[in-house]
Amino acid sequence: MSTAILTGQPVPGSSIEGDLRSLGFDVQVAADAADAERLVAEAPCEQRVALVDARFVGHVHALRLGLTDPRFPLAALPGAVTAQPDGRATLTRALARENSAGGGTALAVDSLPDRIVTALADDGAEVHRPELGSLVAAVPADPQARNEARQAVADVDDEAVRLKSAVKSRDGFFTTYGISPYSRYIARWCARRGLTPNQVTTASLITALVAAACAATGTRGGFVAAGVLLIASFVLDCTDGQLARYSLQYSTLGAWLDATFDRAKEYAYYAGLALGAARGGDDVWALALGAMVLQTCRHVVDFSFNEANHDATANTSPTAALSDKLDSVGWTVWVRRMIVLPIGERWAMIAVLTAATTPRITFYALLVGCAFAATYTTAGRVLRSLTRRAQRTDRAAQALADLADNGPLASFVTRATRARLGAPLLVAAAGTAVLAVSLFSGVTWAPVAGALVYAVTAGQALYRPLKGALDWLVPPLFRAAEYGTVLVLAAQADVKGALPAAFGLVGAVAYHHYDTVYRIRGNAGAPPAWLVRAAGGHEGRTLLVAVLAALLTASQFTVALTVLAVAVALLVLVESIRFWVSAGAPAVHDEGEPA
Repeated sequence: MSTAILTGQPVPGSSIEGDLRSLGFDVQVAADAADAERLVAEAPCEQRVALVDARFVGHVHALRLGLTDPRFPLAALPGAVTAQPDGRATLTRALARENSAGGGTALAVDSLPDRIVTALADDGAEVHRPELGSLVAAVPADPQARNEARQAVADVDDEAVRLKSAVKSRDGFFTTYGISPYSRYIARWCARRGLTPNQVTTASLITALVAAACAATGTRGGFVAAGVLLIASFVLDCTDGQLARYSLQYSTLGAWLDATFDRAKEYAYYAGLALGAARGGDDVWALALGAMVLQTCRHVVDFSFNEANHDATANTSPTAALSDKLDSVGWTVWVRRMIVLPIGERWAMIAVLTAATTPRITFYALLVGCAFAATYTTAGRVLRSLTRRAQRTDRAAQALADLADNGPLASFVTRATRARLGAPLLVAAAGTAVLAVSLFSGVTWAPVAGALVYAVTAGQALYRPLKGALDWLVPPLFRAAEYGTVLVLAAQADVKGALPAAFGLVGAVAYHHYDTVYRIRGNAGAPPAWLVRAAGGHEGRTLLVAVLAALLTASQFTVALTVLAVAVALLVLVESIRFWVSAGAPAVHDEGEPA
């Protein structure tokens, strides 16, 4: 249990003690500043501690936002300050100095918690202050001010504000108007019954897997059930985040589950559609794999662009200014959000088409829609990059290098070659083009030669920091090259099982790349070097698949792809799970990522 220490003169009729207890605090009262310092020191070191002015008037949800959010070591709101275990030492030092300056006698007329917050700011400590909006949090100085504050509390519906704040401030049209108006109430229902966001996330995954299994039956009834269950899974997917925001149940494990399960659900559903089509005599595995490749490359474009620019200096451009201006016109906001086919619109389209048409038509529509969305977003980002004068940081360059996923072969090329072939993006594009031509040449060993050239250019592309205007395109190029190689060679094998095996391999490698993204987002750095070396890097895997395709028969190549998929999946999953359940894993939340 957390400890809340009331400071200042108690006010008759105040509900502050009951409010704090309802939030899970053990409430103690300090007679003076010295007593407050003593109580803080005596509180168990593994617990949260809060200092709250006894005269505080405000909404319970304001206290919840300020005192119970697990993401911040130090947090404050008017009349209250709190510290988690990793912020306790900082709070204790500030309290000791303040107590020493005040002589340790009776509490001053002004608020001790507010003076502590000022002392923390003077020390340079980062103190989180939640956005309260219409919620009230105040320390009235006299009876008249107290009555006015109490009236302000009565004028605002605390629960309505809490429900509204549970929904993302920025989301897609379908999610905003088709899901969130009722999913927030499901989130509240879950909170009142003690369910956790992780349990809802797991239920969403199970529902999506059942949907994939229904699609795999290949029957019209199965397709209809699959569409309905996919929407149900998306409702739960929205609910888990709303539940986390409603009850402030944030966790590192929950962040990781939410970040990875969306991809796992969608790609598992693609596989279910392909299996269902095969039962009806229609082989759409190439379309399913193509859809996964396209969607994953779209995400890598998003991640790379954001990592390259989020901390850049002088980061302005006429294109960005025009985009911001369009966002100020109501209807253009929704049109622009819908045409990029975010997850809500995309899953709704897939669900309707699954129920009403065939898997082949569903994949055709998905590929066309995602291709248009990818072209639109990438073109806009290229224009922004060319028109801005951003100076990118070393951190951004390192993030792009980590996203590139160069393995030991490319690293050897970087160290061993002295000649520089040119700008990183041009070198990467040239290597990718050579690889693409070799794949369609019709010559058995041409893809091996192309993969060797690609490996050399991959090493050359990272010979200097990726700080150029368009260098953020290097990681997406590498993803398209590797995934495309697996897709093309599996399709050319023209044997049953090759494309499903390729689907599994690309899925395992894509998980590794998503895992890299979320580690970088949490400022935890890239996966360990040994894992990248063991997985071979993108150029090593590309070359290996090309060699296997040239050396083996079609049936043997299928077996090799299957073995490789299992090996990569086990390698990256074991390390990923070990990292994300460890104490040092970061919390990552996709508050602004609707795709």
